[in-house]
Amino acid sequence: MNKVRVSELIEHFDLKLVSGEKGIEREIIVSDISRPGLEIAGYFTYYPRRRLQLLGRTELSFFNELSVDERYRRTSQICTSQTPCIVISRGIEVPQEFIISSNKRNVPILQSKMKTTRLSSMITNYLESRLAPMTAVHGVLVDVYGVGVLITGESGVGKSETALELVKRGHRLVADDSVEIRQEGESELVGNAPELIQHLLEIRGLGIINVMTLFGAGAVRNYKRVSLVIHLELWDQAKVYDRLGLDEEKIRLIDTEVPRLVLPVRPGRNLAVIIEVAAMNYRLKNMGYHAAQQFSDRLNDTLHER
Repeated sequence: MNKVRVSELIEHFDLKLVSGEKGIEREIIVSDISRPGLEIAGYFTYYPRRRLQLLGRTELSFFNELSVDERYRRTSQICTSQTPCIVISRGIEVPQEFIISSNKRNVPILQSKMKTTRLSSMITNYLESRLAPMTAVHGVLVDVYGVGVLITGESGVGKSETALELVKRGHRLVADDSVEIRQEGESELVGNAPELIQHLLEIRGLGIINVMTLFGAGAVRNYKRVSLVIHLELWDQAKVYDRLGLDEEKIRLIDTEVPRLVLPVRPGRNLAVIIEVAAMNYRLKNMGYHAAQQFSDRLNDTLHER
């Protein structure tokens, strides 16, 4: 299970730690944020205690109208052993009752100068990205004409060499050897390189090269949406490969299906050019133009006329 520590949240958003310092290593395990307005009013039946609690001007204005006893009662119920942290927006002064309860339960209270809505959106996006389902795939991810192409295949089949040729032709490397893929949203897969091997490419016989150093910052990017998978395999004379492109194969990555092409490899085939054409053809299909289908339709019409 992916986790984000409160200390990471503090560092990323430059938040001010007001109280509950002993709990800054607490883990945030859900990306949803709670605005505990009903809880401050006294309704705790469905209190989502595992979520980050975000308080703005509306909630704190109502809180300040409560009696002292009610304030202590509400804060003691909001600050639980499972609550990761509480964030106060707009730089609003934190009520003393919250500080006492947070120190008692070791629930960090953080303060930000940002407006509540903007802060909520930014934290949600950050948590969704960090907590999204993730898998690691052995392959190479390249941005070809704006299409994220994941090149897979057995070791030594030529994935990295093909990626190098694509970079030389003006495309951008995202990751080599190991690609971390996260599912963001319902059907969007985003790939990136592990930090240790970012911008690096391994070429057998040559070694490890830094693509950004050799080709410039325009030859790399940190992440890219995975739109197409191209699998390289050694040419098998006994196997029948698709020659029309009517049958579209798909592969499931996490919970999302992605189009997959199988390219046979043998001497004389320019894989970089073929992958460029595959990326352009993918874009045309998304725009409604399917060359193979149009050819099939014309062929059927000709046979019907005869």
